[in-house]
Amino acid sequence: MLKGEEFGRLFETFERTAFRLETLAVYDVEDEQEEIERFLAGEDMGSEWDDNPWVRSMTDMGKTVSRVHVLHSPLTDYLRYELSAYPGNIKAGESIGIIDLADQRVTGLPDHDFWLFDDRDVYRMHYTPVGKFVGAELLPDDQLSEYRGYQEAALAHAVPFDSYWERHH
Repeated sequence: MLKGEEFGRLFETFERTAFRLETLAVYDVEDEQEEIERFLAGEDMGSEWDDNPWVRSMTDMGKTVSRVHVLHSPLTDYLRYELSAYPGNIKAGESIGIIDLADQRVTGLPDHDFWLFDDRDVYRMHYTPVGKFVGAELLPDDQLSEYRGYQEAALAHAVPFDSYWERHH
């Protein structure tokens, strides 16, 4: 399984497209703890929230970055934090959709996160029960069509983030 810098290199080496399906209500990311506390206290989140430099580093090179987040309202504090950062990701060029299972019934999606790079490499994301990242597992080629199907289904059911946020924020 890939972790840390090894996993991070995937975002430097993909050629055209990166798609993510997110499914957790809480991600336990050590580097985010202080920022989450500032967000929950209502403090200013800084310029990176207005235009995400990590996303921009990929989209400025002509690469496409997209995600669908499957969630269930009401939002956890973590999801309020994460979704509040999405406008800066969108400004930087990421396409984001939301599937709120409180609003619609969707079947046929996995109960886990994955990244699909260049429509050819699928990495299943593994987390502890409390949302701490364990590693990314490269899935065998014979599972590629299944995950392409998950991507298609997610994109077909997703509501554009701006529309979702306008109704739920």
